[in-house]
Amino acid sequence: MTTTNKIALVTGGSRGLGKNMALKIAEKGIDVILTYHTQKDEALAVVAEIEKTGQKAVALQLNTGDIKSLETFFEKVKSVLKGTFNTTHFDFLINNAGIGRHTAFAETTEEEFDLLLNVHYKGVFFLTQKALTLLNDGGRIVNISSGLARFSMPGYSAYGSMKGAIETLTRYLAKELGSRGIAVNVVAPGAIETDFSGGAVRDNAQLNQMVANVTALGRAGLPDDIGGVVAFLCTEEARWINAQRIEVSGGMNI
Repeated sequence: MTTTNKIALVTGGSRGLGKNMALKIAEKGIDVILTYHTQKDEALAVVAEIEKTGQKAVALQLNTGDIKSLETFFEKVKSVLKGTFNTTHFDFLINNAGIGRHTAFAETTEEEFDLLLNVHYKGVFFLTQKALTLLNDGGRIVNISSGLARFSMPGYSAYGSMKGAIETLTRYLAKELGSRGIAVNVVAPGAIETDFSGGAVRDNAQLNQMVANVTALGRAGLPDDIGGVVAFLCTEEARWINAQRIEVSGGMNI
């Protein structure tokens, strides 16, 4: 029997925010292809969790910062679309994969800068470009930014700048892909308790309290605060939201 389910591709879906996004998307009745960098076992555990809900899921290895690997990656995507989902296209692209670096501007090396650039901007740019032939008309793209593109904290000059670039790119994609009925939005989380940046917000009580103190709702964010918003943007109810930056930070630094 051919599937009529829509399919989402979630990068960095093995842990943290990406895992929560993948699970919340599956709850909407959407099948999931998720990528992982090194955590294969964690990715397979997410696949198993999604399959328990009755949706199909597949995990594929991908380093989003390795631009030359994207061609091979999308050959694998084509293969699983055909073999697992009995189709040739997918519907939703969630550009979530990322890494955290906390380095003062004066101490940021070119190597660190290039690593962040490749993962957070160049990788997103060209992964999205290569995905276009497999993305259904009427589909959606959700890019993940950060509150750090709006407010500034010492140590995040490179990361925050690249997230700002992603927000600008989102508007350009919305403009250029509108003729295909593809809506493109950006979700910008505030500080969240995950293992991101070595688990700093989750594990450092002083930092966690500092975040709570500058957040209107009085606490740091949790992965569960984010995934449902991304999943919503993949629903029919969100069809008229386009080229928007949606910050999900509990009112951080307002």
